[in-house]
Amino acid sequence: MAEKRKPKRRANGEGTIYPRKDGRWEGAAYVLTADGTFKRIRKYGKTREEVHEKLVQAQQKSATGVPVANKPWKLGEYLDYWLENIVKPSKRWNTYKKYEQTVRLYLKPGLGKQRLDRLRVAKVQTFLNQQIAAGHSVAKVHIMRMVLGAALTRAQREELISINAARLATLPPPPSKKVKPWTAEEARAFLAAARKSPLYPAFVLMLTYGLRRGEVLGLGWDDTDMDALEMRVRWQLQRINGSLQRVPVKTDAANRDLPLLPIAWEALIARADQQGAARRLAGEAWQESDLIFTTRTGRPIEPRNLARAFERITDDANLRRIRLHDLRHTTASLLKKLGVPPSDAKEILGHARVSVTLEIYTHGDNEDHRTGLGKVAGELFGTAES
Repeated sequence: MAEKRKPKRRANGEGTIYPRKDGRWEGAAYVLTADGTFKRIRKYGKTREEVHEKLVQAQQKSATGVPVANKPWKLGEYLDYWLENIVKPSKRWNTYKKYEQTVRLYLKPGLGKQRLDRLRVAKVQTFLNQQIAAGHSVAKVHIMRMVLGAALTRAQREELISINAARLATLPPPPSKKVKPWTAEEARAFLAAARKSPLYPAFVLMLTYGLRRGEVLGLGWDDTDMDALEMRVRWQLQRINGSLQRVPVKTDAANRDLPLLPIAWEALIARADQQGAARRLAGEAWQESDLIFTTRTGRPIEPRNLARAFERITDDANLRRIRLHDLRHTTASLLKKLGVPPSDAKEILGHARVSVTLEIYTHGDNEDHRTGLGKVAGELFGTAES
């Protein structure tokens, strides 16, 4: 008669492991669930060691905050959980708001009632095709797919699903946006037209250094060293929860020190005089913020108002319309034309990757094309073509 197996004394914290009547082994332990409670799970295997390993893996994931499903998730429920517990604590507010809006307006109405663990590629593909058919741009539908894919990637890490249906769905490529920045002549004409504007110094900094809108509005006087002729880009101005707030720049690369050129130094001195006069005029209504660019009462400037001022000056000067953000592309194109190496341009512009800089550097204009083709013609026919 076979000797009856006795359960080994379990290791501390491993849960309960015992033999089953069918000859297999079963184990149970408590782990964290997605709603923050603990749930008793069971694992099975042919040997005690196999079950022990499965329990240890489950408990290790639980200890690092990776929960198990405590119920059959609907996709809409999981998206709400993902936004609140994963995106909100780890992403910037503007990113969270963009994700939340995409989930609320498109993903939940279209796919929210689907079982998370039964979401298939065909269903996601049909949803995306329907969004395009409904008149949404391909670029917007790409955002829907990106947000859904990010949520499903997290669900994969939590072992709630085995495949990411959004990543496997296909879309036509989004239309490429060809930016035609201003020439040096157009930029000079704009600065001449903007000289009487209180925001002239901001435009000088944006065109000279390629500063982003939020970066120039987030500059403080403590970020400039007028004696050492240095300017430190550390902050950006963003609207968060309905109020304008000064927050750190988005990436380490955007955190940069720049030389304070004479034209920028002069513009900042002029701005200091403007602000001093505004402070005296506002009196007790002045709100101290230490920001370089403020309203007449010292408050932060609404980023959209900077864009409106830019558009107004552009129209008054009868200049070709570009976006305010395209001033960065103007700076980048000038750096390229003047032979500044991409590695240096990356540091000046605060790009996270040199590949972003190279995209601008490899985007030529008609004049570049004419020069290049002229050189080819010269090699082929012995004469320069213009």
